[in-house]
Amino acid sequence: MSHTYRNCQSCGMPLKRDAHGGGTEADGSHSTKYCSHCYQDGRFVLPDITAEQMQSRVRAKMADMGVPNFIGGLFTRGIPKLERWQA
Repeated sequence: MSHTYRNCQSCGMPLKRDAHGGGTEADGSHSTKYCSHCYQDGRFVLPDITAEQMQSRVRAKMADMGVPNFIGGLFTRGIPKLERWQA
């Protein structure tokens, strides 16, 4: 049975906000776990990034969108707990 995720298990973005409907698996099907920014064709877009680097990228992206820094910090503090970073 597949688990339904509300947020990308790499960057934390709400999957319902992904304009592409999620990342893609190698067979072209949609990923139910990762967004299109993090995961394409069954592979991570940035395979060598660390959880801390991902937090910085997401905070910067949120700042670009006009989100206050403290909100970005709150939003990204859970990134290291997501499935991708548990390996």
